[in-house]
Amino acid sequence: MKIINLKGKFLLNNKEVENLIKRSDIEVEQYEPIVKEIIKKVKEEKDKALIEFTEKFDKQKITPEQIIIPFEELEKAYDEIENDIRWSFEVAVERIKRFHEAQIEKSFFLEEEGIILGQKVIPIEIAGLYVPGGKAAYPSSVIMNAIPAKVAGVKEIVMCTPSSNKYTLAAAFLCGIETVYRIGGAQAIAAMAYGTETVKKVDKIVGPGNIYVALAKKNLYGVVDIDMIAGPSEILVIADETANPRWIAADLLSQAEHDELAASILITTSEDLAIKVRDILYNEFLKDFEREDIARKSLDNYGHAFIVDTIDEASELANYIAPEHLEIITKNPWDLLDKIKHAGAIFLGEYSTEPLGDYILGPNHVLPTGRAARFSSALGVYDFIKRSSIIYVSKTGFERVAKYASNIAKAEGLYAHKLSVDIRENKEE
Repeated sequence: MKIINLKGKFLLNNKEVENLIKRSDIEVEQYEPIVKEIIKKVKEEKDKALIEFTEKFDKQKITPEQIIIPFEELEKAYDEIENDIRWSFEVAVERIKRFHEAQIEKSFFLEEEGIILGQKVIPIEIAGLYVPGGKAAYPSSVIMNAIPAKVAGVKEIVMCTPSSNKYTLAAAFLCGIETVYRIGGAQAIAAMAYGTETVKKVDKIVGPGNIYVALAKKNLYGVVDIDMIAGPSEILVIADETANPRWIAADLLSQAEHDELAASILITTSEDLAIKVRDILYNEFLKDFEREDIARKSLDNYGHAFIVDTIDEASELANYIAPEHLEIITKNPWDLLDKIKHAGAIFLGEYSTEPLGDYILGPNHVLPTGRAARFSSALGVYDFIKRSSIIYVSKTGFERVAKYASNIAKAEGLYAHKLSVDIRENKEE
């Protein structure tokens, strides 16, 4: 973990900050041709391609009948998980559901003389959820993606995962997902986008994944909607001299264990705090840590502590970085809230540790990464709905606005537009 002293030489786009920002600029040229070939083959060969790629990439031989995981297997997983974990899942589902219910949008109408205008809110019909395999289990990803879709009123949710992890399958059962496909990678994204003999075509695909999954989502956007193209995880902590260094070190480590490309950033006015945090990480927490290899690489390359003169400078630098997770651990954390413009999720106070947000509090943990918080938001109910405009114009209403539309059409040189208006006023020329 590097300590960079910016006191007296504060600069937003300094070299270290730029290296952090650019860490996820992966050279896609080496991956994109592979992903495009996978997409093409799945589109053309459907289940046959899925079976081939599952054996090639996931080392599993499956038949067409085995693409779908039997519902009984989901129910069995739910019954077999430990009672304390099952109860924790249920509490998480209830809290996440309650939070997302506050996001529900309503249809509306506006009336004026001779004109009725409105907006109809309609849920998408079928959503596809991707859940990765790998060494870790991701039941929280199942819950965080499925619950807002359910709250939005999505009729059907299907899920693709190469994992047979019991916690992941149990979470699917708890969330009411009845159809789970035993496939992963870019081929799973392509299958949900185009449909195959077995896999249903969906309207939107959500959920995390590796570079192949991310590029498949990027290439298939337009064929199907997607949530976002997520990059490596990141946390940024703003802290002053009152903060507990051990707690901060633990929070930084919680992101470093995700991925070698994960970024763990501290911005503080206290050099003493930064040194203590670094020493605790390397001399205590990393020793005998189960995910040490991943966390150490992350901290060595993308762990940074920036020392600044004021908390205002810390806020300014945080806004420039626009992190996925932002923790504010200062004497008066609420004082900084108005100064924060760009962050996926904002955690205020020393007890608001980021993992609580990952699992149990209620707000969604699917967040924009790689500075995308400048223009995008957490996954929510609004990601699973469409809005259709409703327009009714009577003869009276037409007479009130027709001339303005005709004039604008004339200005744009779109004469058929003008004709459509004028013909109703018998002004054809």
